[in-house]
Amino acid sequence: MNYEIELRHLHYFRVLAEELHFRKAAERLFISQPGLTRQIKQMEEIYNTLLFERGKRSVKLTEAGEFLKQEVGLIFNQLNNIQTHIEKISEGKITNLKLGFIGSAVQTILPELLAKLKAKQPLIDVTLNELSNEIQVEMLLKNELDFGFVRIENFPTAINTHPILTENFALVVPKNHTLSTKKKINLLDFKDESFILFSKQYSASYYDLVMSIFRDHQFEPKVALRTVNALSIFNLVSQGLGIAIVPSSLKKGYNADVNFIELTQIPQRTTLYLAWNQQNRNPGIQTFIDTLKEIKK
Repeated sequence: MNYEIELRHLHYFRVLAEELHFRKAAERLFISQPGLTRQIKQMEEIYNTLLFERGKRSVKLTEAGEFLKQEVGLIFNQLNNIQTHIEKISEGKITNLKLGFIGSAVQTILPELLAKLKAKQPLIDVTLNELSNEIQVEMLLKNELDFGFVRIENFPTAINTHPILTENFALVVPKNHTLSTKKKINLLDFKDESFILFSKQYSASYYDLVMSIFRDHQFEPKVALRTVNALSIFNLVSQGLGIAIVPSSLKKGYNADVNFIELTQIPQRTTLYLAWNQQNRNPGIQTFIDTLKEIKK
């Protein structure tokens, strides 16, 4: 049969791959169930492979189907990005940039960077989303974000990075803590304390880096609570529920009743990176990178 794959095929496939039920998928698509079956059969004939395994009571994707599901998701996401950029251009705007960030980016370079960008290109629209490191990387790979501000040590090969700031860690303690005014701090002095840490969901590599600090001091921390939000950590510390270790830059911009003790004597440092997908064709990508480089000169 001499068929060619069309967008409608991919759209039908995507809906069925989500529903894994021919009747429900057909209802979503406003077509008949036999019509949907016919379209999927055409795709399988074109690709010369089964995309779905059909049972009496179940439908599931084959290995080829799983691969196609991922690729189709990228295709439709790119089509949505194209539409967004065309709409912005038609409004007289250059583009839209979708940025992900973690809290420490707001306390360091992000405000200055956005102000400089708006001064250079006032018609660029910017959307900001505070997200964990891991989710940002996932979204960058799918082109659902244009840039991410992350603390991760190992990146997928498709992701380009630019280091922004390498800094010390700081110990966060309540204002009235007996050791908060001590001139020379040894982390071993706090080994009996409860710790409140960024969870592994924030960033697996960041979490491992923090845990290496405890390993170097030869004790296992009693972790009372984990979260992905810096302000939550500071509020919990101020209430006496534990102490924390965070990047030093987080002492800026938060009005919390805590003290920060910089851990300059330990070798561990943490780096904030700008990350983006090297395949991303958003016309605003280079403008954003150039603006960052101007700030860092």
